[in-house]
Amino acid sequence: MGFLVYKINTKLLVKIKHKALLFNFLGFALLFVIARLLLGYFFPLHRILLAIIAAVIANVLAPKFAVVKVDRIEKVMMKWIFMKGVREV
Repeated sequence: MGFLVYKINTKLLVKIKHKALLFNFLGFALLFVIARLLLGYFFPLHRILLAIIAAVIANVLAPKFAVVKVDRIEKVMMKWIFMKGVREV
């Protein structure tokens, strides 16, 4: 019974690369929506132009997550322009 539970639980775990990809997406999406709404509120520009400007702003300001292999262990690391150096998540 224990082996069966272990097999089921390992399938539910998220791969570490997918976790880093999800963090990258969530950081970008949150900043994109905030930038898009703020730009749309203050500047009466065309929707496409607002989306492009918001995407550039979100791309610059979003934290970057990556998987790094250290001593045979994969770790998720984060780099952000508001922090010095690289930090483990």
